[in-house]
Amino acid sequence: MQEVQLGSHTVRSHGMTVARTHMHDWVILMLLGLIVVILNVIHPFYRFVGKDMMTDLKYPLKSNTVPVWAIPMYAVALPIAIFFIVYFRRRDVYDLHHAILGLLFSVLITGVITDAIKDAVGRPRPDFFWRCFPDGKDVYDQLGNVVCHGKKSVIKEGHKSFPSGHTSWSFAGLGFLSLYLSGKIKVFDRKGHVAKLCIVFLPLLFASLVGVSRVDDYWHHWQDVFAGGLLGFIVASFCYLQFFPPPYHAQGWGPYAYFQVLEESRSVTQAATIVNGSNVQVTEARVENQEDETSIHGCMGLSLAHNSGSALEELESGRR
Repeated sequence: MQEVQLGSHTVRSHGMTVARTHMHDWVILMLLGLIVVILNVIHPFYRFVGKDMMTDLKYPLKSNTVPVWAIPMYAVALPIAIFFIVYFRRRDVYDLHHAILGLLFSVLITGVITDAIKDAVGRPRPDFFWRCFPDGKDVYDQLGNVVCHGKKSVIKEGHKSFPSGHTSWSFAGLGFLSLYLSGKIKVFDRKGHVAKLCIVFLPLLFASLVGVSRVDDYWHHWQDVFAGGLLGFIVASFCYLQFFPPPYHAQGWGPYAYFQVLEESRSVTQAATIVNGSNVQVTEARVENQEDETSIHGCMGLSLAHNSGSALEELESGRR
């Protein structure tokens, strides 16, 4: 199916109308953001950690290869920048608005689910020993549970291993971008252009490398990274399909709202054409009726004139 342009449906002309239509969605987004903040503030579940469990928890305490502040940059800001590039090419406010809305839903829903599971599970990180005992001297209570004497904020963060937040957020944002690009460049057009697949796989590769860095930094076990990546991509797929057709669909290059408005505009055009055609037919019928009436009146006038002439002739002959 070839792309059909609606016309001047831009941010300036229809942006406020589209935003008002989805006002409740933006309110829900703000609530999701508030929930993410709350889930990061509360303490996670401090599960039992015995001395014999420390074997897999004595990895070095390292800094993050990918800092926390970088996640919004590549998982949110980068996709939005690409959305704007597509907008300046196509001038489709529905595509821009729904892409941004779907992306934000993807990362925030993923964040809520990830942080909720983190707090509920409370799995220790691979470097938990050095978080709990920074001086290397381990202490346990009478039940065999750890008695940590490290910094409270560091210990709190040490109970948030499962699932990986870096990985889930990365796959939520970059996974959404991958689906978006696959629809825009028509990866599944059955023409066999493998170069398009490389473009689509690039965001997923970057997200995977972020997950690998979490294992290399000893902040997560491999199960945490695997679960986080799976969670993020599943949520991204659901959020994408909420606003866009599947990438393999014939209309996969545009959002549902675009085709709905396009269909409505076509219906209005067809209705106007039908009304104009009806008006033309009515006008033509009126003209024909007027011509018929004129001809009838003309014939009647000729008849009356003929009858009057005959009557005059009879009177004149009678006088004679």
